[in-house]
Amino acid sequence: MDFTKIKEAAANYEEDMTKFLRDLVRIPGESAGEEGHINRIAEEMNKLGFDKVEIDPMGNILGYMGTGKTLIGYDAHIDTVGIGNRNNWEFDPYEGYETETEIGGRGTSDQLGGIVSAVYGAKIMKDLGLLSDKYTVLVTGTVQEEDCDGLCWQYIINEDNVHPEFVVSTEPTDGGIYRGQRGRMEIRVDVKGVSCHGSAPERGDNAIYKMADILQDVRSLNENDAADETEIKGLVKMLDEKYNPEWQEANFLGRGTVTISEIFFTSPSRCAVADSCSVSLDRRMTAGETWESCLDEIRALPSVQKYGEDVKVSMYEYARPSYKGLVYPIECYFPTWVIPKDHDVTKALEESYKNLYGETRSGAPVTDAMRKARPLTDKWTFSTNGVSIMGRNGIPCIGFGPGAEAQAHAPNERTWKEDLVKCAAVYAALPTVYCK
Repeated sequence: MDFTKIKEAAANYEEDMTKFLRDLVRIPGESAGEEGHINRIAEEMNKLGFDKVEIDPMGNILGYMGTGKTLIGYDAHIDTVGIGNRNNWEFDPYEGYETETEIGGRGTSDQLGGIVSAVYGAKIMKDLGLLSDKYTVLVTGTVQEEDCDGLCWQYIINEDNVHPEFVVSTEPTDGGIYRGQRGRMEIRVDVKGVSCHGSAPERGDNAIYKMADILQDVRSLNENDAADETEIKGLVKMLDEKYNPEWQEANFLGRGTVTISEIFFTSPSRCAVADSCSVSLDRRMTAGETWESCLDEIRALPSVQKYGEDVKVSMYEYARPSYKGLVYPIECYFPTWVIPKDHDVTKALEESYKNLYGETRSGAPVTDAMRKARPLTDKWTFSTNGVSIMGRNGIPCIGFGPGAEAQAHAPNERTWKEDLVKCAAVYAALPTVYCK
C-alpha cells in the first residue's frame, strides 16, 4: 500500500470536502429534524459511486462501498444541537465562514466533519483500488445522537441486523486516537410529602426538606474521599483496586461524577408546604460501574434509607419520535466502554496513522502545539455512539475524527480543513492495514 498516494488523494479532495461540509452546515439539522442532512449525504454518496445507499425506517443513512466479507464501519452522527443565544455568535451559525485553513458553523466539529471525511475516505479506497474481497466499508450518518447517544446504533444492530467487525467513531478527537469514554446515565429521585397551610408547617411533611437531606448525601458521593472511616465513600473509590477490579481502566478514563441537573416540586400554592419534590441526576460512570450499581448507590444513601418508601429512585426513558415518526424507546443508560490498548483494532489504527503522519498528533498551526503535548492515544471526555456499539453490544469501537472536542456545542464552532484531509486518508488506509 502506497501511503504517499493516499495522502495525495486526500489532499486533492480538500475542496470537495469543504464544499460538502459547508452545504451541510447551511441545513439546520437538530435531533429529530435531520432529514435535510440525510438527503444531502445521500446525494454525495450516490455522486461518488457508493455501491449501495439505504435510509432505514429510523432515518439513519447507510452507505456501502465494496463487497468483501468483513464489514468495517465508520459512524458519524449528523444531528446537531441548537445555536443557543444568537448574540454569542460572531457569524451566522448556518451560513458559517471559510478561510484558507478553517470552516466555521454549527456542526463543523460536532460532528458533520466526520461524515464528510468518512464518505471521502471510502471514495479514496475506490479510487486507489484498495477495496478487496476481504472487506466492505459501511459509512453511517446516524440520527438523534445529541438527544440519546447510541439509540441509532441500537436500531441498526437489532432492527437493521447490521453487525460490523468493528466501528470507527468519527467524533472529534483533536488529532488523536481515542479508545474509550466514561459512560453516563440519567437518574430521577422522587420524594413524597404531605401539604398543609404554610402558617402551620408542622401539620404537613415537607418534601423539599427531605430532598435537601438527600441532595447533601448526593453531594458527598461526588466530593468525599474513600477512607475507611468515611460513611458515604466518594466515587473516587472506583480508582482503587480495593473497590474495583477494573481500577486500571478506571484510572485511564477518569473517575465517575454525579451532579444535580434539574429540580421539580408540587405544592397547592406559595402559601403551602410542598407535597412532592423530584430531581434529575447526571451520573458519569467509569469502568467497573453499571446502571444497577449506580441506582443501588443512591438507594443506599443514609437519607434515602431514612425516608424509606417515600423515596423512589429510577432511570429515565427516552421515547421521542425520529424525523420519520418512528419511536424506539430505550433506557437513558449509556455504558462506559474502552477498547484495550493492545487490541488488533487499536494497533491497526495506530499503524495507519503513524505510516501517514508520524508518531505524534498534529494539526493546523493554531492547534499544533496543544495537540503535540497530548498522547497520541487517549480518550474522550464526552459521550458518543460507542455507548451502544461497544458498551451495549460488544462490537469493538475506536475513535478518530476531525475537529476539536472543545468546539462541541460551543458558539462560533469551527473545524480545520487539514483535519478533514488527514482523517479521510487514515480512514482509507485502515481496512487494508487491519485485514493484511
